[in-house]
Amino acid sequence: MARLKKIAGKICPLYGILPLLACFLVNDIVYFVIRLFLKNAYHYDFTTWLDRKIPFIPAWVSIYLICYLFWVVNYILISRQGKEHFYRFVTADIASRLICGIFFLFLPTTNVRPEITGTGIWDTLMAWVYALDEPTNLFPSIHCLTSWYCYIGIRGQKGVSRWYQYFSLFFAVLVCASTQFTKQHYLVDVIGGVGLAQICYSLSMRGNFYRPVMVFFEKINERAGLT
Repeated sequence: MARLKKIAGKICPLYGILPLLACFLVNDIVYFVIRLFLKNAYHYDFTTWLDRKIPFIPAWVSIYLICYLFWVVNYILISRQGKEHFYRFVTADIASRLICGIFFLFLPTTNVRPEITGTGIWDTLMAWVYALDEPTNLFPSIHCLTSWYCYIGIRGQKGVSRWYQYFSLFFAVLVCASTQFTKQHYLVDVIGGVGLAQICYSLSMRGNFYRPVMVFFEKINERAGLT
């Protein structure tokens, strides 16, 4: 057990393991469980004429899927930037998901996806994504929200090289673009996701909103031997 902790600690600070798992759990509950209660609910379609002007390009599914690795790497990087910064980030992350859940419950959304007629690798991957992911819970976009967190969570941090901070900004923008070219989201979803992330993060970086969250996880970490 001690050896396992030592190995895990080289990747992610021990105090960060349970909070990161909590972020993952809250995200999944909000995204996957809430939709089970809205099967028969009316879903709004916010597609605009501008959304219809954006072409469908299946190759962008590569960015849409690679971003999951981007999220894991950057969330671990954020956990390594000191306890206070990390717990402020966790507070913002969980708060934003709970707000997403409110939108998903009271403003269910959907869109009409294009028909996939190609048989290439990108078309196949796109069809796979469509089959696994229902066109619901679109506003705000969790894909865009999480990717923006991956950037602002390391922005200005001395423990992260400047080039990687710039790369994270660039890749976060690519992820937002991928949600449009794959027709997984519409434009207002991107604005909602990025805007919500920025608001929750900015509020969490001020004041002491994060302290109850930090105390809660620190007590759990202590009982689990992860201090």
